[in-house]
Amino acid sequence: EVQLVESGGGSVQAGGSLSLSCAHSGFTSDEYAIAWFRQAPGKGRDGIACTHNPDGSGYYDESVEGRFTIYSDNDKNTVYLQMRSLKPDDTAVYYCAGTRYGCNDQAHAYEYWGQGTQVTVSS
Repeated sequence: EVQLVESGGGSVQAGGSLSLSCAHSGFTSDEYAIAWFRQAPGKGRDGIACTHNPDGSGYYDESVEGRFTIYSDNDKNTVYLQMRSLKPDDTAVYYCAGTRYGCNDQAHAYEYWGQGTQVTVSS
């Protein structure tokens, strides 16, 4: 059974940092692409970063490039999202998602989802 469990959300002031974790089971990091999405109140679910070990592909959305880093620890079956220089616009529920078909910034391309973790950035 494939499972994804996010952790590490919370509240932080603008300019601060947070690190999110996505612990996965039922597959290895070499089999699936893992992405981070976020959904702000009243908005759609947007892909912000992805990593895919087998072909080295991945992406960052321009809204987070240079501030966020996605990386995986294969020994721990965990993918992390290190977030720096946070802004109030980063406030959202953050989800990790997995697909066997490679990185994609569209939510419908992902078969498996975590439950989400809230990130709140105050000004």
